Amino acid sequence: MRRCAIALATVAALFVGGCDPGSQAVNQPEITAAGETVLRKGNGAEPQTLDPHRAQGVPEANILRDLYEGLVSENPDGALAPGAAAHWDVSADGRIYTFYLRKGARWSNGAPLTANDFVYSLRRTVDPATGSSYAAILSPIQHAAAIIEGKVPPESLGVQALDSHVLKITLESPTPYFLGLLTHTTTYPVYHPAVERFGAAFTQPGNSVSNGAYTLDEWVVASHVTLRHNPRYWDAANTRIGIVKYYGIDDQEAELRRYRAGELDLTSTVPLGQLEWVRERLRDEYRAAPYLGTYYYGLNLTRPPFKDNRALRKALSLAIDRDILVGKVTRGGELAAYGWVPPGIENYSGQTLIYADWPRSRLIRLARRLYRAAGYTRAKPLTVDIRYNNSDTHQKIAVVIASMWRQVLGVDTTLVNEEWKVFLQNVQQRLVTQVYRASWIGDYNDAYTFAELLHSRFGLNGVGYASERYDRLLAQAAGESDQQQRRALLQQAERVLLADHALIPLYFYVSKRLLKPYVKGYRDNVMDHHYTKNLRIEVLAKTGARRD
Repeated sequence: MRRCAIALATVAALFVGGCDPGSQAVNQPEITAAGETVLRKGNGAEPQTLDPHRAQGVPEANILRDLYEGLVSENPDGALAPGAAAHWDVSADGRIYTFYLRKGARWSNGAPLTANDFVYSLRRTVDPATGSSYAAILSPIQHAAAIIEGKVPPESLGVQALDSHVLKITLESPTPYFLGLLTHTTTYPVYHPAVERFGAAFTQPGNSVSNGAYTLDEWVVASHVTLRHNPRYWDAANTRIGIVKYYGIDDQEAELRRYRAGELDLTSTVPLGQLEWVRERLRDEYRAAPYLGTYYYGLNLTRPPFKDNRALRKALSLAIDRDILVGKVTRGGELAAYGWVPPGIENYSGQTLIYADWPRSRLIRLARRLYRAAGYTRAKPLTVDIRYNNSDTHQKIAVVIASMWRQVLGVDTTLVNEEWKVFLQNVQQRLVTQVYRASWIGDYNDAYTFAELLHSRFGLNGVGYASERYDRLLAQAAGESDQQQRRALLQQAERVLLADHALIPLYFYVSKRLLKPYVKGYRDNVMDHHYTKNLRIEVLAKTGARRD
């Protein structure tokens, strides 16, 4: 924790230049004594859990996509593709989906993968006893919402095994994004006997049984997670990489140094202070692409000072110069966010705050007037904490935001840096949080994945936003089959959210990372999902011939 008192005029200096992390890069892949190729990925943070039905963050999802496979998967370009289900049928009214599992699909222990495995797993996700923060994502399935609220038993969920390889899912109403939703970790199957035998420890090496392209081999806390090629995966013959290691590295500068030293083949991001250096020196290894994600500051609406104080929330939003943020700080092609839903969403046009195009001087005048109306002055300033998880990027952004608030309004800000698991717990409990850094990454390519986060009953609604009007609009959109009318309802809901200033959107993401030249098969996509099974490592033999 540290008090921030940095003048805005000096902020830009924090992000210019940076030390040279090394003039020579090591570009040599790791090969085991048995000739297996090893992919070493920077993964941003230590995973909170490897239970697919309890996982929340991107670091967990990256690993789980290798370990498990849902009914629907994704191609390297992000397009939907058959997964554990070889194909499916949809009823004429769009409410009944029938999935036909691959005959050769098996668990990593050799047991056959069956429709009952999916019935058990989907019920487990919505069962309140599981404690899934993401359970509400399955609300389109018949009776799911009532189960989550504890009104009916999990067995009433609209899923049925017609036989060992045919699964029927009945929805409450037509849901255009349902197939995309089935790529999410909460829909992955888990092996019932392992869960029953080991309880929460079913996710540990030696206990874990998975159905994806890889199996869990090792989990060294605060270091790495190692996965091995699953020979029983239905498409094992086309899985080229034998071992994948995920390294939880909070320090982005350290991640870059390890990449340059040849200890990583793929980074999770690029540190802000080294972005220009990377673009100049590693331009052939630097990858940047549009990404369905919004970086924002959450405000705890359940406690003072933000509870029932819309004027204060709006004043803080107005005081932030988002153009400086993306132009001088992040500098990776991010877009200033004056709305909640990012561009690139299919069949949707995002809404914006009413003051998005106002000149800076007008924004500042209104911010100061609202700040006074909320009961604060420079003599009696707002004192507030900004919480963020371990990351050089999050810290630098927090320094800039705090400096803007101090310069424009006189806010007295304390920065609180927390380890990932502690940070997530505090955000969920809402006992100590005031302002916290957050991001929301689309779980599927539809505006509803962003709208749903702020529903009053959604488990990851960290700000505690509760609006009957907003919830009602989402319910109407969920049951609307006319695409034009559905889009209009979601846009109206976004306008309500923005007018309430329930959170502060800052910028829309661009994925940024470094990739070694010998890693092949990588394709940029707006979901930023990259399955190791689709990658390969190209090794140059001494003869000059290539082998995989």
